[in-house]
Amino acid sequence: MTIDGEISLIGSTNLDLRSFDLNYENNIVFSDKTLTAAIIERQYQYIADSEEVTREQVENWPLSYKIWNNIVATMGPVL
Repeated sequence: MTIDGEISLIGSTNLDLRSFDLNYENNIVFSDKTLTAAIIERQYQYIADSEEVTREQVENWPLSYKIWNNIVATMGPVL
């Protein structure tokens, strides 16, 4: 995450009690304009390299893919 082109937050913590209390996840806060600019550049590159997924595409996924996707989403937090 970047804030106002000056501050960067790097880490794995989600804003929920599980992340804070159970998973012992951490973040690092940087106050560095140069580092933040590099992170912003990387963020825009990720956006440029990504492909949009529309609601219509998801609705047309085969049932087997929808089930697999839901299994993976459900199991992800414990893997």
